[in-house]
Amino acid sequence: MRPIFKPYMPKNIQEGINEILYSGKLSYGKYGSEFEKKLSDFIGSKNVLTVSSYNQAMLIVLSTLGLKPGDEVIASPVSCLASNQPFVIKGLKVVWGDVNPKTGSLCVDDVRSKITINTKAIFHNHFCGYLGDIEAMNALGKEYGLHVIDDCIEAFGSELKENKTGNLGTDITVFSFHTVRLPNTIDGGGLVFNDKELFEKAKKIRDYGIDRKSFRDELNEINPTCDIKLEGYGALMSEINSFIGIHQMNDIQKLIERQRLNSQSWKPIIEKMKAVSLMEITINTKPNNWVCGILSKNKIATITEFREQGYYATGVHINNNIYSIFKSNVNLKGVSNFINNFVAIPCGWWFNFNKK
Repeated sequence: MRPIFKPYMPKNIQEGINEILYSGKLSYGKYGSEFEKKLSDFIGSKNVLTVSSYNQAMLIVLSTLGLKPGDEVIASPVSCLASNQPFVIKGLKVVWGDVNPKTGSLCVDDVRSKITINTKAIFHNHFCGYLGDIEAMNALGKEYGLHVIDDCIEAFGSELKENKTGNLGTDITVFSFHTVRLPNTIDGGGLVFNDKELFEKAKKIRDYGIDRKSFRDELNEINPTCDIKLEGYGALMSEINSFIGIHQMNDIQKLIERQRLNSQSWKPIIEKMKAVSLMEITINTKPNNWVCGILSKNKIATITEFREQGYYATGVHINNNIYSIFKSNVNLKGVSNFINNFVAIPCGWWFNFNKK
């Protein structure tokens, strides 16, 4: 059966990994910097940080923005659980926004209706690589003086008007480089900042709040005059993970293009199916086609039909507002509609749709 996800790993990297393993230089260093440069060049943005996991990336965002227990954030329940658990860790109040049932993306008008004096940020999830209305959401954030964060856990390489995620005018963008993402570094994450000051702050928070420029003295001893003023995490990406990421980036564009071609090949087949349609794509956007999203009036039957044909279809995620940990099990019509109809079918880089 053709799987819905498959980890990509470049060939002929064993020698380089072996060299790092026995070099004595395993923590973030030259390969970490090189991976960030590769990401920066691809995205088209300078203020890029890599981190050891997506979870750490999200927590760094919350710390960088100075969010405190009781602050409100507006987020989508139609997302990976990993996107929303960090809010609980920080004691934030999650206010769920409803979604467009045709795209799975946050409805801008619904988000507007839920902004209060306690709202501090909007987390704009781009479900399974399909982009929401980024320009309208960013304009809403500016109107109310709120930070907007593009949650691109599954949307690396997706595009708006030929610009890639991370370079779309949003305040902060968060990426996952977990095993089934592109690129994958086995585990890891990335951050992009529009604001240079927030970028520099996050760089310290990523590394226990330390300013490495003054942390050690001329004898390479810890400098007692270097104060630690920020909370922080041990979230630097290792040299092994960074090295893998560098080699993934060498192949990234052709992998995404293969996924897009595979997704296009599904179109004439889906158009002939009864009560099934392709998921709507937001105007001027191109998904990375991590999956091919369809909407079915009989979700279970459609999943079963595709699996019988040798394609592992799935709903991928479940709406997070059902989980008691968030203390916000609200009824959202668009969310229910979308979750009851969404099915993902494989279109990954690992097969050529036109070859058996």
